[in-house]
Amino acid sequence: MMKLVVRRLVLSVFILLAVSILVFAATLLLPGDPARAILGQQATPERVAALSSQLNLDQPAVVRYFLWLGGLFMGDFGTSTSFGGPVSELLGDRISASLVLMVLAAIVSIPLGLGFGIWSALHRGGKRDKSVTWVSLTLAALPEFVIGIALVTIFATSVVQILPAVTMAPPGTPVWTIPSQLILPTITLALVVAPYIARMMRATMIDVLDSGYVEMARLKGVPERQVILRHAVPHAIGPVAQVIAIQLAWLAGGVVVVEFLFRYPGIGQALIDAVTFRDVQVVQAVSMIVAVVYVVVNLLADIVGIMANPKLRSAA
Repeated sequence: MMKLVVRRLVLSVFILLAVSILVFAATLLLPGDPARAILGQQATPERVAALSSQLNLDQPAVVRYFLWLGGLFMGDFGTSTSFGGPVSELLGDRISASLVLMVLAAIVSIPLGLGFGIWSALHRGGKRDKSVTWVSLTLAALPEFVIGIALVTIFATSVVQILPAVTMAPPGTPVWTIPSQLILPTITLALVVAPYIARMMRATMIDVLDSGYVEMARLKGVPERQVILRHAVPHAIGPVAQVIAIQLAWLAGGVVVVEFLFRYPGIGQALIDAVTFRDVQVVQAVSMIVAVVYVVVNLLADIVGIMANPKLRSAA
């Protein structure tokens, strides 16, 4: 088990190094001169040259990459040109706000998806199963911004108007101080993630219910509730953990669209502002944060999947 975890950790480090190269190379390919974009078209050549030297833009690309990578290892994300201060200060509160939104969406979507998946599997072939299937397929086919706009139309306009359409917290105020503004973004993310979990849980649950050990437990007279909760569900969770991990990792990137839609002050909004103002350091930092979240979540999902599957656990 430990050997497998160590191998996955080493692989994760190489993946993050590859991602860092891609992120840095992608920012180099952005059109225009960052220094001139920051200072404006009326800036003198002397000011542009001075800023380029300050940002190490006059150094070769390889040198700039290793300077940036060394800063990441030291916890230094660089200086934001639009904010005028360290990137860590700019993203500190925004990371907390995005984590709150992602955790709330996970708390809602995971039990919802697992519950409906189990419920659908227990009524397979019936009207309840077909209803869950059609609803999950419909939600899975809709982009997150469509779901968000629909929720805003229903709950934040003339239809029912009981929730704020955008984030109302003043700058510098934690988003959780006004809980009502978290409801629509959380529901939007949950409705995007839950259908995939429900469909995977339904498929694995049906396979488990048809297995020999579940049939043997029923033949021994074990109560049906105990068969489901103690024999079927634990064996079905392993494969679903991978899907849950993929969806939770998607939250790190998909939250960008939702935050922009609801004007939510998280890393997604920071990324959009950074692209608008050509703030390369912020773009690089947010991209690496998303990559780290994606790799860590998938690593945890692999560990959970191995622990839930006796065959994989013994093989490891």
